[in-house]
Amino acid sequence: MKNRKKSTTMITIMLLIALVFSCKNNSETENKTEKVTKESSVSAKDILGNPAYLAMSYGGYRHVDHDIEPTLDELKEDMKILAAMGVKIIRTYKVHLPHASNVLQAISELKKEDPGFEMYVMLGAWIDCKNAWTDQEPDHHQESVRNAVEIEEAVRLAKLYPDIVKIIAVGNEAMVTWATSYYVQPSVILKWVNHLQDLKRAGTLPKDLWITSSDDFSSWGGGDASYHTGDLEKLVRAVDYISMHTYPYHNTHYNPAFWGVPEDQEALSDIEKIDAAMVRALEFAKSQYDSVSNYLKSLGISKPIHIGETGWATVSNGHYGPTGSKATDEYKEGLYHRLMRDWTNESGISCFYFEAFNEPWKDAQNAKGSENHFGLFTINGQAKYAIWDLVDKGIFEGLTRNGNPITKTYDGDKGELMKTVSVPPTANEIAAHQ
Repeated sequence: MKNRKKSTTMITIMLLIALVFSCKNNSETENKTEKVTKESSVSAKDILGNPAYLAMSYGGYRHVDHDIEPTLDELKEDMKILAAMGVKIIRTYKVHLPHASNVLQAISELKKEDPGFEMYVMLGAWIDCKNAWTDQEPDHHQESVRNAVEIEEAVRLAKLYPDIVKIIAVGNEAMVTWATSYYVQPSVILKWVNHLQDLKRAGTLPKDLWITSSDDFSSWGGGDASYHTGDLEKLVRAVDYISMHTYPYHNTHYNPAFWGVPEDQEALSDIEKIDAAMVRALEFAKSQYDSVSNYLKSLGISKPIHIGETGWATVSNGHYGPTGSKATDEYKEGLYHRLMRDWTNESGISCFYFEAFNEPWKDAQNAKGSENHFGLFTINGQAKYAIWDLVDKGIFEGLTRNGNPITKTYDGDKGELMKTVSVPPTANEIAAHQ
C-alpha cells in the first residue's frame, strides 16, 4: 500500500512536470509563430521612414580585386555587426554577381539560427546602356541586353526571399548624365518599373513589394530643367517612392559656394568653423531634398521621398583632401553622419547611409582615393569616429571582422584624430579660385 501510494505520487509529479514543459513549449512555439507572422507582414511601407529600421548601403567587398566575393561567413559577420548598430534594412546594387544572392542566403541562415534576427533588403538591379563598360562608344539611347537578365534575376530572388526582399531598385544613378559610362534615358527605367509593377498586379511578386529607382537628386527633377521630361513624369507616377541621392561631400569641390567659411564667421575658432561648415553641408542636402519635393508638387504628385545614398569620406588625396576642399577626415564624417541621422529620423525619412564598410576596389589604382573610404568601419573592423560611442556602449562585444575585435580608430584618441582635421577654406578663397 505504501509503495502504491509512493508510485501514485511520482506519477502525479511527472504529469505536472510534463504539463509545465508542454505549456512552455507551446508558449515558445506561439512566440516563434508570432515572430514569423510579424516578419512576413512587415512591408516597405512599414520600414521606410521608420527610425526603428535604420538603413545602410552595403557592399562588404574586402579586397582590391573586385572578383573576390565576400564569403558567406564574412557576410554573416557583417550582418551581425550592422544588426548590433540597429540597422534593419540594407541596400545592395546588382544581382549579376553572386553577391546579392549570397547576402540573402546569409540573412536567411542567420534568421534560422536566431529567430530574433531581423534584416531586410532593398535589392538593386543594375541597369546600363548599350556598349557600357566596353571599348565602344556608349549608346545612351539604347539599353544593354543584360538589363533583362538583371531584372529577371531580381524577380527570382524577390520570389525566393519574400520575407527579406522588401524593395527592388531599378538602376543606380542610371539616369544622371554625368554617369557617362553607362547612363540611360528615363524611358528605360520606366519600362522595367512598369514591368515589375505588372508582375505585382499579376500576383507573381508580392503586392506590398515596393519598386523604385535610386538616382541623383537632379535625375528626379531637382536639378537642371533638362531632366524635366514626359518620361520622367511618368516614372515618378510609376514608382512606389522616390529614392534620391545627395552628396554635399562631392559638392565641396564641384559646387562649393556653401562650403567656404563666410566673412562673418572668420573670427570663429577653428573647431567652430568646422562645426558650422558641417551644418551648412546638412542644409545643402536638405535643399536638394526640397528641390525634388518641389518638383513632385509641381506635377501635383504626392509620393514618399527617401534618401537612397549620402555619405562622407575619411581619406582623400584628390579633390577633397588637404590640397583640395579640405572636406575629408573622420571628424567631419562623424558630424555629417550624426546630423543626417538626426534630421532624417526626426523627419520620417529613411537614409541609406553610404556606407557600412570601406571597400578598396572602388579606386583600385589609388589606395587613398576617397571612393575607398566612405565606410563607417575600416576593412579590418575598426570603428571610425562616427561610431566610437557605440564601441563605448559595448554593442560590438563578441563580434569580429577579419578576425579582429571591433575597436576604435586612432586608439580612441580624439586628440590624435584632430591633428588630421583641416579647416575649410574661406568663401573668398573659394571665389578667387573659380
